[in-house]
Amino acid sequence: MTASSFTSLLIWLPIGAAIAVWVLPLSRYATGALAVLVSLLEVGIWIEQLTRFHFSQHGLQFAQKTTWIKDLHVSYHVGEYGFSLWLVGLTVVAMAACIGYGFWVGRDRPRAYFGLMLFLTGATVGVFVSQDLLLFYAFFEAMLIPLYVLIGVWGGPGRLGATVKFVLYTMTGSLFMLAALIVYGLKAGTFDLVDGPTSVSRWIFLGFMLAFVIKSPLFPFHGWLPDAYRQAPPEVAAVLSGVIAKAGLYGMLRIAITKFPEPTSYYRTLVLALAASALVYGSLLAFRAPDFRGVVAYSSMAQSGLIALGLFSGTNLGYDGAVLQIVAHGLVSTALFLIAGTVERRTTTDQFSLLGGMAKGRPALATLLVTLGVISLAVPGSALFAGEFLILAGAFQRHWWWAVIGGGAIVLAAMYMLRLISAVLHQARGSTVSDEALDLRPGELALVVPLVAVLLTLSAWPAAISHHSFAGDQPTQQVETQFK
Repeated sequence: MTASSFTSLLIWLPIGAAIAVWVLPLSRYATGALAVLVSLLEVGIWIEQLTRFHFSQHGLQFAQKTTWIKDLHVSYHVGEYGFSLWLVGLTVVAMAACIGYGFWVGRDRPRAYFGLMLFLTGATVGVFVSQDLLLFYAFFEAMLIPLYVLIGVWGGPGRLGATVKFVLYTMTGSLFMLAALIVYGLKAGTFDLVDGPTSVSRWIFLGFMLAFVIKSPLFPFHGWLPDAYRQAPPEVAAVLSGVIAKAGLYGMLRIAITKFPEPTSYYRTLVLALAASALVYGSLLAFRAPDFRGVVAYSSMAQSGLIALGLFSGTNLGYDGAVLQIVAHGLVSTALFLIAGTVERRTTTDQFSLLGGMAKGRPALATLLVTLGVISLAVPGSALFAGEFLILAGAFQRHWWWAVIGGGAIVLAAMYMLRLISAVLHQARGSTVSDEALDLRPGELALVVPLVAVLLTLSAWPAAISHHSFAGDQPTQQVETQFK
C-alpha cells in the first residue's frame, strides 16, 4: 500500500464499515465491536501516516488527485499539510473514544447508531483532507446528516427543538457557502484549493465565513449551541465540541484566509472583534452555567473565539498557537463531555445544585477531572498554556489591546473551571449523589485515560504540533507575503 492511499483509506474505511453495519444482520455486540475495531484501525492508520510524514518537506503530502467532473475542472483531490494531519489525528482519536463510549453504555438501535458514527468519522476526515472546494463542501454537508439523526433520535427530552435549531443554523450557512464556492470556482476556472488563484471578492469571502462562524460557533451565531450540546448524547456532544466545531475554524484557515488575503485584511478588525466577543461572552456564560454540560459548551465557544483571534491575527505565532489550541482543546472537551456522561449515568443529572461530594470514594473520577481541569486552567507547563501563550503573543503583534482582551478572558476561564471542579467533587453532597454511586469502571477509564495521556504528552512536548504545523511552504505563506 502506497503512502498516498492512507488518506483515502482514512475516509472510506469507516464509510464502508458504516454501510456494512447497516446492511449486515449483525448482533448488538458484533455491531458495536466492529465499530470499535474500525475506529481503532483508523487510529493505527493515522499513526502509520504520522511516522511517514516529512515535516520539513514543502507542499502537500499523501496526495491523490483524479478528475471528477472534467468540464468544471472538479477533481477528487485529497492530501494533507502538517496542520491538517494533526486535525485528522484529533478526529480519529476523539471518534474512537466516543464510539467506545456508545459501545460501553449500550446504545439502542445499535446498527443505526454505530453506522452513523462511523459515517461521521469518514466525512469529518474528508473535510480536513479535501483539496477541492466541491469535495470539501460534499464532506462538510455529509458530516451534518448523521449529526441531525444522532441528536434527534438518541438525544434528551428537548432533542427535537435542538435538532430544528441545529438544522436551521447550519443549513443557512451551508447555502451561503455553496453560492460562494460556485461563484469562486466559475470565476477562477477551477475548484482546486492548491492550484486555484486567490480572490479579492469580499462577498465571496463573507459567504464562506458565514458558514464557518456558525459552525465554530462565534458570537452572535451560536444560537444552536446551548440546546444541541445539552440535548445530544454525551458522546455526540463530545464530537460536536471536540471535532465538528473545529471544522469551522479549519475552514477559516484553509479557505477564507488562504484564498481571500485582501478580504481577510479588510475584515480583520471585524472578525477579531467577533472572536474577542465570543471569548469574553462565552467565558461569562460558562461561569454562570448551572450545569456540567453548560460549562463545557460555553467554554467551547470561548475557546473558538480565542482560536479565531489567533488565526486572524495574521501572524506566524497566532497560526501556530491556533492549531495547537485546536488539538489540545478538542481532546479536553471530548474528555470532559465523556466524564459528564459518566456523572449523569450515576446521578441522573448534571445540575450543580444536585451534585457535589463525588470526590469521596471515587479517586479515579476525581483524579481525571482535576487533571483535565488543571490543563483547562492553562497552567504553565500544560498544552493549553502553550497554545494560549502563542495566540496572545500573535495577537499582541497585531495590536496590544487584542492580547489584553484575550488575557482577561483567560482569567475567567480559570474561574469557571475551578467552579466546575468544586461543584462536582467538593461542595456539599447533593440529593442525587449516593454512597452506592461507583467510581469510574475499567471500560470508562479505557476511554478517558488515553485522551488524558495524549494531553500530558502534548504538555511535555507542545512543539510537536506548534513547530510542525506549517513546515516548509505553509498554505498561509502567500498571505503572509501580502500582509508584509
